[in-house]
Amino acid sequence: MDLGGHFTLSLKCAVGMVPPGLRETGTYPYMKELHRSRYQRQMIAEINTAFSPSLIVLDGVEAFVEGGPATGKKVNANVIVAGSDRIAIDAVGVAILRYLGTTLEVNQGKIFDQEQIKRAVELGLGVTSDDQMS
Repeated sequence: MDLGGHFTLSLKCAVGMVPPGLRETGTYPYMKELHRSRYQRQMIAEINTAFSPSLIVLDGVEAFVEGGPATGKKVNANVIVAGSDRIAIDAVGVAILRYLGTTLEVNQGKIFDQEQIKRAVELGLGVTSDDQMS
């Protein structure tokens, strides 16, 4: 089974807002469920329905093109992407990763068919295609 987010861009940042769940307090183990789910990439998009950011800054001065978040192949991308549309930011981020040479999973198919982006489009979180980006 293919688990995990294939890239960490603006949509994935929202995962940090999910409480981990604590056995001692009897709260639900949200993060454990997220990380074990075959729907993890769709769930990443769904977390984003809880808020609407006014500004997103994607720091791509250095970028992991493989691995991450602590170890892996890192390159100097020397880019910063800013805007208010999470889908547009992630689409640009995926395009940059592809340009830099990244994993097979990130390189496959159309950018808007990447599971995180596709689910975010279904949820109405931003642009719905590259035609809407300028």
